[in-house]
Order: sequence, then C-alpha cells, then structure tokens
Amino acid sequence: MFPDVIAVIPEPGHSLRLTFANGECRRFDMTPYLGYPVFQRLRNPGFFGLARVDYGTVTWPGEIDIAPETLYAEGVPE
Repeated sequence: MFPDVIAVIPEPGHSLRLTFANGECRRFDMTPYLGYPVFQRLRNPGFFGLARVDYGTVTWPGEIDIAPETLYAEGVPE
C-alpha cells in the first residue's frame, strides 16, 4: 500500500512537490499526462496552481485527480 499525500506545492513547468504521510518528499512531473483528455485543463498554469490535497491525493476543481499510487511510484525522491 502506498502512503497518502499530505501536502502539495504546484510549481512552474507542471511539477508537483509532494509530501507523503511516511515523511518522504517527491517531485512529480505532470507533463506526460497533459495529453490525456481528463488532464487537459491542467495545461493552464493558473488552473494547475489550484492543486490541493483531498482524501490522500492531489485534486483540482472539476473532479480532476490523480492516483496517489502513481504520484508515489513515479515521483522522484528529493
């Protein structure tokens, strides 16, 4: 089981700085996902900046979210 996200900081270049419940910090690049229809609104930097933590993962308005497992497994440790 993967740890929940407890904090997110959206950064320029569609990157997320994440803190997980186990204390680890990872950086996740959303760029490869922006071609998927569900994530296309995140191309707008202002909208991307609305990222927040909800229910242990990162969410945006309009019911956009990404699995915490993906964020953890593909995130780069800092």
